Amino acid sequence: MYHLKFFSTILLVVVSHTSVGLTQSFQQTPLYRAHAHNDYKQSRPLQDALKNRFWSVEADVFLVDGELLVGHSRDELSKDRTLRKLYLDPLKQYFQVQKREPDEKSPPFTLLIDIKTDGEAVYQVLRNQLREYEELLTSCQDGKTVRHPVQVVISGDRPIEMIEADNPRYAGIDGRLSDLDSDKPSQLMPLISDRWTSHFQYRGKGKMTEAERKKLREIVRQAHAAGRRIRFWATPESEELWKELVDARVDHINTDQLEKLRDFLIPQIQDSP
Repeated sequence: MYHLKFFSTILLVVVSHTSVGLTQSFQQTPLYRAHAHNDYKQSRPLQDALKNRFWSVEADVFLVDGELLVGHSRDELSKDRTLRKLYLDPLKQYFQVQKREPDEKSPPFTLLIDIKTDGEAVYQVLRNQLREYEELLTSCQDGKTVRHPVQVVISGDRPIEMIEADNPRYAGIDGRLSDLDSDKPSQLMPLISDRWTSHFQYRGKGKMTEAERKKLREIVRQAHAAGRRIRFWATPESEELWKELVDARVDHINTDQLEKLRDFLIPQIQDSP
C-alpha cells in the first residue's frame, strides 16, 4: 500500500509539472518573424520549430504514387514522411490544444508548401487533403476570408490559375518581387518571397549601404501597403543581416539555425506584429 501511494504521488507531481510546462509554452508569445527554411531537415520537423516559438515553416513536396512526400529531392523521399504525418496532422493536434486564433494584429501560423515539380498534379492531390482540415486552415469562399490558425501558402511550381479558381480555397500563392504591384487580392497572394542574393549585394558583414537599406524598406512598404507579408530566401545566417531585416519590418526571416534565430529575436519581440 505504501508503494502504491508513493507511486501515485510521484505520478501526480510529474503530470502536474508537465501540464504547467505545456501551459507556459502555450502562453509564450510566438516569434512571428521566425521562419524555418526547409524545416523537414530538422531532427524533429515542425516540433523543433514549435518548441523554438517559430510561426512559419517550409516543406518541399513531391507527388509519388498518389501521396505527397516531403523532401528536398526525390532521392531523399520516404513513404513514411508524408505532408499529413509531418505537418497537417501535428498542426491540427497542436492547435486543438493551443486554441490561438489569428486576428488583425497577429498573423496566422504559415505553412509554406514548396511544390518541387508537377505543380498542377500535386495541387490536385493537395487541395483534396487540405479540405479535410477545414477547421484548421484559413480559407476563402466567395471572396470572403474565413480565419483559422494556419495559413497554407503555395510556393515553387505554383499552378496559379488553378489555385485562383478554387472556391472555397484553402491555400494562397507565394508571389515574387515582380508581383509587388500585382492587383491580386492579399487573401489570394498573402506573401511575397524572393532570393536575397538576386536583389541585394549585402551579405551580412559590415554595414549595409544606405541605398540598399532604402531599397529594402521601400519593398517592405509596398508589400505591406497591399496587405502582403514579405520574405527573402538565400539570406546569410548573420545577426547583422537579421537586424536589418527586423528594422525594415520584414515579416519572415529565413533560417536553418532555429535556436540562433530564436535567441536573436526574443529581445526584439516588442517589434513583432
